[in-house]
Amino acid sequence: MRLPIDPQADDARRAWVACPSCDDARSCGSCGDRRNCRVHWRYLISNKGPVLHLQCPGCTHLWSLDTRPGAARPPGGAHPG
Repeated sequence: MRLPIDPQADDARRAWVACPSCDDARSCGSCGDRRNCRVHWRYLISNKGPVLHLQCPGCTHLWSLDTRPGAARPPGGAHPG
């Protein structure tokens, strides 16, 4: 079941991190080189300090990511934003 896009989602607020659900950027050259890609961005729904709340526009997965140094990261890690 796909979730709807969050009502707080705004294309102007983006983050470039790997989606832990669909991993759609796996074979993208730009993402592989850790550059911002025009296709594989995520909605930055909100943040609470260093914790980002994100949604993938492709698969609509919602998740949170702690960006503090040393915090556990999902496979793929964060791209510079």
